[in-house]
Amino acid sequence: MTTINKHDFIESIADALQFISYYHPEDYIRSLTKAWEREESPAAKDAMTQILVNSRMCAEGHRPICQDTGGVVVFLKIGMDVSWETDQTVDEMVNTAVSKAYSHPDNVLRASMVADPLGARKNTGDNTPAVVHTELVAGDKVEIKLAAKGGGSENKARFTVLNPSSSLVDWVLDIVPTLGAGWCPPGMLGIGVGGTAEKAMILAKESLMEHIDIHELQARGPTNRKEELRLELFEKVNALGIGAQGLGGLTTVLDVKINDFPTHAASLPVALIPNCAATRHVEFTLDGSGPAVLTPPSMDVWPDITYEADNASIPVNIDTVTREEIANWKPGDRLLLSGNLLTGRDAAHKRIQELLDKGEPLPDGVDFENRFIYYVGPVDPVGDEVVGPAGPTTSTRMDKYTDMMLGKTGLVGMVGKAERGPAAREAIKKHGATYLMAVGGAAYLVAKAIKASRMVAFEDLGMEAIREFEVKDMPVTVAVDSHGESVHESGPKEWRIKIGKLPIAE
Repeated sequence: MTTINKHDFIESIADALQFISYYHPEDYIRSLTKAWEREESPAAKDAMTQILVNSRMCAEGHRPICQDTGGVVVFLKIGMDVSWETDQTVDEMVNTAVSKAYSHPDNVLRASMVADPLGARKNTGDNTPAVVHTELVAGDKVEIKLAAKGGGSENKARFTVLNPSSSLVDWVLDIVPTLGAGWCPPGMLGIGVGGTAEKAMILAKESLMEHIDIHELQARGPTNRKEELRLELFEKVNALGIGAQGLGGLTTVLDVKINDFPTHAASLPVALIPNCAATRHVEFTLDGSGPAVLTPPSMDVWPDITYEADNASIPVNIDTVTREEIANWKPGDRLLLSGNLLTGRDAAHKRIQELLDKGEPLPDGVDFENRFIYYVGPVDPVGDEVVGPAGPTTSTRMDKYTDMMLGKTGLVGMVGKAERGPAAREAIKKHGATYLMAVGGAAYLVAKAIKASRMVAFEDLGMEAIREFEVKDMPVTVAVDSHGESVHESGPKEWRIKIGKLPIAE
């Protein structure tokens, strides 16, 4: 009989959540480095460079890889011969650990969980509760797998029930292009097949905890149908040409994982969940001898590269830029922004719309005339930081507000991540505005371009409040130009054609 005490369990999970906030898994770093070395798309290679440099900076500085430090998901396998020394339930201990991890004074993590999801949606303040999956198994140990899953990739989860005779591959290839770039590729696809609806989703989520091994599988060859499907999907999804950050390129996924389970003869439940470039997961075992000890990756794992904007990048003063200058920008152009940049996300946009609908003025200090807005929810600063990691959030959530913001506030440009939908692109075209894309998964690197930050309005919204950032040489890409043309359409289309002519896709 093994006894697990409360302190060891809580400390192990809390330490692990801090650990994965700034250390990528070693297999991810190695796999992304290989993809970066072979990437031929300049835009995608630039994005992967930022992700790799950001990853190393976070490992060295112990700061979050991404400002969205995720919702916590825990898979527990508890041996039936385990006894507990605790006054809390297992779920209560997990949530105590989450609260402790996310409020660590040396590396504060962003709290993203909201209670009353159909009503007030009030932030719980400490990122609790976690989603806990518990299984009783034979033995006298506790196996723990945990992840911090970002909202951008989680929002792209999909589920269907196929006919047993239908093609899993065809469904995946139909679905992946519709996901856009909000899940921040290159990442992984987790696929769950079988069981029931809820079982398929759990299978898909747990598959994302596995190590990247697709290249080893390619080398040795498949031994069963599941491995055959992994290889086929890996090749065919990458042949879609979506590429890093959806800009078009050779690598969209670094691995495809499939977990399956027996199912009803009349059904084929299938779940798909992508993992983003901020892949955060770890596993360990408690045997009663003390808390888990996690070993950081060696710094030699990261490639010896730095990020510097190339000579093709266009310096832009966003305090003085004119619509005439904006009209000359083309999709794919790389810019370096300097000046004062307002911020705002979903909740702030909702309040702005409510005020304008009532004919009421915007709060003092909120003036969007000829300004740019950055869709961001930063991590709180620590030490001498002016702001914590501050990468972009998925911009499509702001599409419904775009025409209002451009038409009624005088806004001329937006900065976020991933593509914009048809309505937003039409509004951008109508108002002669622009949309710029920063790299998701490079939050700490982006934050280094922010030289000052001040609160402007809606302070009660926390990370969703309106702030003003003073930025210097912030790297972005023109994603939608003033004519409504999108690099997220032209880039993947171009690379899908190129890949179709390459030997790797034959």
